[in-house]
Amino acid sequence: MATAATNHTPQQATVEDLDPPPALSCKPSDPISTAMLHAYERDYSHLTVVSSDTRALLGYLSIPRLKELLKNGTVKDGDPVEMAMQKFRRKGNVYKVITMDTPLEELEEFFESGSVGGSKQDFAVVTDLNRRFVLGVATKWDLEEFVRRRPPA
Repeated sequence: MATAATNHTPQQATVEDLDPPPALSCKPSDPISTAMLHAYERDYSHLTVVSSDTRALLGYLSIPRLKELLKNGTVKDGDPVEMAMQKFRRKGNVYKVITMDTPLEELEEFFESGSVGGSKQDFAVVTDLNRRFVLGVATKWDLEEFVRRRPPA
């Protein structure tokens, strides 16, 4: 498969060129069934989880992982999202900030290596430069589709 670095034009493609859909956020106290319904309605594979009070980004909900947790009986439909969400560990971790201006080459590197010293990632939360607002979610599939559809230089 071609990479984002292949056939780049003088004006470097950025995350904005992927036209990521707006992030769909839920609260830790929302029922899992509600989060699942919203994800299915929009065909999203990941939902961000934000604080009810401050709207701060707390973590995310991976729908494929959630399906496994439901199937295994680890969580139930009526349980709160916080029982299934994956929390961002803020202490001691350095996170790569992904903005709409991030070059696609950097996004591809993030998918391959995650945060500093991290592991492969399937999606990236797109924020403003100060990480105050969640603007969208970009997936590895979004990047692959963009590269596939991109005309040769």
